[in-house]
Amino acid sequence: MSDKLLKGTFILTLGTYISRLLGIIYMVPFFAMVGNEGTFLYQMGYTPYVIFLSIATAGFPMAVSKFVSKYNSMGDYQTSLRMFRNGMIVMLLMGLASFAALYYLAPDIAQASLDSKKSPIEDIENVTYVIRMLSVALIIVPIMALIRGFFQGHQMMGPTSVSQVVEQLFRIIFLLASVYAVLHIYDGSLVTAIGYATLAAAVGAAGGLLVLYAYWRKRRHTLEAMKENTIPPSDIKMRKLFRELLAYSLPFVFVGLAIPLYQLIDQDSMYPALTEKGYTLKESKDIFAYVQFQGRSLIMILVSLATAFGLTLVPSITRAFTAGGMRQVHQQINQAFQIIMFLILPASAGMIILAGPIYKLFFDYSQEAAWLLQWQAPSALLFCYFTVNAAILQGINKQKLAVISLAVGLIVKAAVNYPLVLWLGGEGSILATSLGFAVSILYGFAMIKRHAKFSMNKFFKRTIFILILTVMMGIIVSVVQSFAEIFINFKAGKVQAGFLLALTIGGGATAYLYGAYKSRLLEKLFGSRFAFLNRKNKGKA
Repeated sequence: MSDKLLKGTFILTLGTYISRLLGIIYMVPFFAMVGNEGTFLYQMGYTPYVIFLSIATAGFPMAVSKFVSKYNSMGDYQTSLRMFRNGMIVMLLMGLASFAALYYLAPDIAQASLDSKKSPIEDIENVTYVIRMLSVALIIVPIMALIRGFFQGHQMMGPTSVSQVVEQLFRIIFLLASVYAVLHIYDGSLVTAIGYATLAAAVGAAGGLLVLYAYWRKRRHTLEAMKENTIPPSDIKMRKLFRELLAYSLPFVFVGLAIPLYQLIDQDSMYPALTEKGYTLKESKDIFAYVQFQGRSLIMILVSLATAFGLTLVPSITRAFTAGGMRQVHQQINQAFQIIMFLILPASAGMIILAGPIYKLFFDYSQEAAWLLQWQAPSALLFCYFTVNAAILQGINKQKLAVISLAVGLIVKAAVNYPLVLWLGGEGSILATSLGFAVSILYGFAMIKRHAKFSMNKFFKRTIFILILTVMMGIIVSVVQSFAEIFINFKAGKVQAGFLLALTIGGGATAYLYGAYKSRLLEKLFGSRFAFLNRKNKGKA
């Protein structure tokens, strides 16, 4: 099961990383066309959209994954299929209702997001327009998300992975083509261009849905849900089944809303706090764009790993927990915790050291933006552990604790955000987010230890060793960077920045992986697939 968990995580991680990488690559031409003003407007529309999307799906995709995994493990495949078919109707209705609500509430949301006392009416109208263009995607995305959850419940991660990549490709092609056409062919306004850029979410979702439909037609006769039941089908009425599904789904709604809710707090308080601190409207928009769009987009590449682990952990731990296999549950928790630390800690450290050239490669170099990215990079590790903790708590049927964990963190964020931004500026928002997630993670660790009887000792010991490897890697990266900058001025262009990053990341990654290999850490984390690399094992073979 551990190997199956890793395989499923790898497939989802690969798809998610390709999708994220495409999402980063497109930002280079997108930013070049629209600048900070455009990315500010783009992000202002996206935060409320993501919140309404989470409400529209009601946590059903992950809940269906858990539901299908549970009933399939009992041999009741027909009940899983019955829930899926009825869930499709519910998702369509929820999508239509959420689209209507976001469309008509757009003016109020725009006014609440901006400093209405200082922002001109035109800015509020522009944000309203962008939100309404984006709301169209709410009709399609919930159905697509539910189908993904159904496949994941069967441990079929390929459809989700491929559909993610296709969805992103459709979205990016339409986004870049429409923005270029509006600005350079039809000589349209920036606001119109951003409106079409957000409409790309609906176009991408349509592409992802087509891929899932193709998978469904191909696999409908081989899906586990189509097998004959090994037990009599459940005669529970659909109302009770939906009640059970709702009990699963509500925690997923809140946990899925974690990052958007943190962003909403920033959107409601960060911009007004910055203007009150003395920044001009343009400076406030720039800082907001640096933190909420550009910096967050970069660190979310790292968070993709935790997202993939969360998607595979819930059905996998649910199946082991339902069968009473606590040893298997402990093994999967340990594996997830350690692999995330092994991969994300050095990546965050590298982002701190190389913030300047990273920013130059993807956007345009700004000393303030690079400084804010250095502050923001460590939060990737916090995002990852919050996501995985929530998945584990849901897998062991402690959904309420996952919600409490989020609520406590949000209270901390809301309480300290405005005063910290007023005191520190953009750094204050990042610090408030980190404090909120840190509190949630500590609570999650405590609850997992109590209810899963999981010991953190092995994880903490291995974390110390990974930290030592990361420090050594950081020293090597810094030395290579210092030497390379004698010959390469990364501020001169994106090619120079890319070449510098290739040298430094290549050197750091090689040193880090070599240390992990020599210490047999790779073998311990990823299993026997790395044993053949170890000379000691060769001699025993």
